Amino acid sequence: MTKQDNILIIGAGLCGSLLALRLAQRGYKVEVYESRPDLRTTDISAGRSINLALSDRGFKALRLCGVEEKAREICIPMYGRLMHDKEGNTFASNYSGRENEYINSISRGDLNGILLTEAEKHENVNIHFNSKCTSVDIENTVAHFKSYSTKEEFSIDADVIFGTDGAGSALRKSYYLEKKFLFSYSQNYLTHGYKELEIPADKNGKHQISDGHLHIWPRGEYMLIALPNMDGSFTVTLFLSYDEGEYNFKNLTSEEKITAFFEEQFPDALKLIPSIKDEFFNNPTGALGTVKCSPWMYQNKTILMGDAAHAIVPFYGQGMNASFEDVTVFDEILNQDLDSWEAVFKTYQNSRKEDTDAIADLAIDNFHEMKDHVANPVFKEKRKLEMTLEKMFPNEYFSKYSMVTFNEDIPYAEAMKKGRAQDKALLNMVADNDLENISDLKSVLKRVQEETNEILQEDKIAGL
Repeated sequence: MTKQDNILIIGAGLCGSLLALRLAQRGYKVEVYESRPDLRTTDISAGRSINLALSDRGFKALRLCGVEEKAREICIPMYGRLMHDKEGNTFASNYSGRENEYINSISRGDLNGILLTEAEKHENVNIHFNSKCTSVDIENTVAHFKSYSTKEEFSIDADVIFGTDGAGSALRKSYYLEKKFLFSYSQNYLTHGYKELEIPADKNGKHQISDGHLHIWPRGEYMLIALPNMDGSFTVTLFLSYDEGEYNFKNLTSEEKITAFFEEQFPDALKLIPSIKDEFFNNPTGALGTVKCSPWMYQNKTILMGDAAHAIVPFYGQGMNASFEDVTVFDEILNQDLDSWEAVFKTYQNSRKEDTDAIADLAIDNFHEMKDHVANPVFKEKRKLEMTLEKMFPNEYFSKYSMVTFNEDIPYAEAMKKGRAQDKALLNMVADNDLENISDLKSVLKRVQEETNEILQEDKIAGL
């Protein structure tokens, strides 16, 4: 394990480009191969996930690599959710009861472009586009590629290979096809898919609805969300079942059906989406899946990171942040000066796997919360109480959402366990009207803390 090792990174997306930048800053020689064209010169969005939510864990990684301020320049702060009902009424729910805690809408392509440009400033980094990895010989660390530009096939011999090539990872595929070791793998899909639409800017280039919120139209079995863009538009995403329920992607096959669906369920949004027919039919329907696998590494030769190791559904806004946190954690392992890549990889996996499993589970939880629970009166009362506790006791109470999103030093697994226990304690108190018998907020806080600890102890005994 030396700075002269030839490091190959497969995939120059968000995780791969940040990893390349950080390894270059540490003095390693890095070659990066990406299947897509250079997104700085070619539009490759194709109706898929053009903006994301960036929060504290992501900023921590960007700060480590010296690009936090460049990222902040293209961020739009979102201070909470703004829910829309069928009648066009709205109600807001902040993300935190503390001041200056918010998430940020950011362009995937623009952020990726920043990271690629910063990485290329280092002479020890070379990035190659239009080169699809077809397979990896994990025993000999040889990656096989096909050039989209020349149609030629070629191979790269490396000392170490990082697979940051997303949910469809070629390196991960080679793990289970080569059968060199026992490899566990699962890929589970929701029954829902997604389709992206757009609310354009007004004639003055301004946002037509509040740009300080993430907008949600919760409807139980489906929902619409919207995130603001720098150009005054909103990226709108419809989450809908493929083939279940009265409305689904399979039966929305005509302009009349699409219009009737939106007029009934999202009338205020429909007025803001002038090209809904063309966008609905021309933009692809994306799948929503969770990837879990183990181990991520093969000896001292290869390792999976980012979505290649732990793809999650987007409902906690943590997919990018979790991948960026991978780089932060990996960098901390490198600081331990271990004597081999195998030791580094093993230590990294042992310290990271539980947390990525946890955020995957939390993202599924939040899918149900966003499409249904946010409109439930008991949930709204519980959330209102949480906001009050965070505002009055900013150093003593942190909601599950705050622990996950705004406390980058709390591991995901810890946030999940404590957050779920707190949620249960609060919901029990709200549902049973126990709050009426408590005279002041300090007593409420004490009661919540006591019940949370009791639930945590019960879960521990139960092995949860």
